[in-house]
Amino acid sequence: MDVNVLLKEYLDYLEIEKNRSQKTGENYGRYLKKFFEVEGIKSEADITVERVRDFRLHLARSSNGRGDRYSKSTQSYYIIALRNFLKYLIKNDHKVLSPDKIELPKVPARQIEVMEYDELERLLNAVSGGDTKALRDRAILEVLFSTGLRISELCSLNRYMDFDRGEVTVRGKGNKLRVVFLDGRSVKEIKNYLEKRGDAEEAMFVSYTKAKSPKVIGRIVPRTVQRLVDFYSRKAGIAKHVHPHMLRHSFATDLLINGADIRSVQEMLGHANIATTQIYTHITNKELKEIHQTFHGRRRKNKSD
Repeated sequence: MDVNVLLKEYLDYLEIEKNRSQKTGENYGRYLKKFFEVEGIKSEADITVERVRDFRLHLARSSNGRGDRYSKSTQSYYIIALRNFLKYLIKNDHKVLSPDKIELPKVPARQIEVMEYDELERLLNAVSGGDTKALRDRAILEVLFSTGLRISELCSLNRYMDFDRGEVTVRGKGNKLRVVFLDGRSVKEIKNYLEKRGDAEEAMFVSYTKAKSPKVIGRIVPRTVQRLVDFYSRKAGIAKHVHPHMLRHSFATDLLINGADIRSVQEMLGHANIATTQIYTHITNKELKEIHQTFHGRRRKNKSD
């Protein structure tokens, strides 16, 4: 059967049956089409161990549009897409190569960069002024740290919510709904910001023109949030490059260090797999070790002095 017909059926299945986002479908389509093109795949019978091996060599030796070699993580995306495509074909009674015969590349452990607590406080206090933009920026920083939202989830928030409950339902990856919680400080900053707004836009956070009397130009976009986080981190004198996702990392590690169980943190972050959440335990274990070294056995040390 024509492999492109099978691919279309698979991408429809991802969107309709598996409720995957449009972006996920686009990525899977791009990864699989690359494999078909490089290896000359015309039908499902053309997908063999030899061709998969040849494609993996191609990925390992190729460069992206910027001239950089594909990382192990990027290479694994292509292989994961192919394995899942084969699983779908087997489920629909096609005689194809078993996905178990395709091993995933060994990817180095993911490194998570977080801010030190004093850096976080400096960032959250870096916004000065009382105009609408400043109030918006202060509210954005507080909400990112209070909720652990992804940048896309923050941008999709609407202004009409029950502030008394201190919680809001968001639609995350895979179109899944989850509840996130706003602390008192973030609720206060949101209210201050919304009271200053004079527009009827549905969006919680909006972008403005650069004119002396700025006008609303629509819902805020991720790039604007990235720029403002970078701007205030530099203003706060933080040497490292700070991006919005680092506030999500700080949210997760702060919860774990203060005793939250990992399953609860997984749910608040909206991770489908707990293995994704477990990357934070490496950081918190280091923090706990430092706490242990600082406080454990202090009386014994004093006696021996």
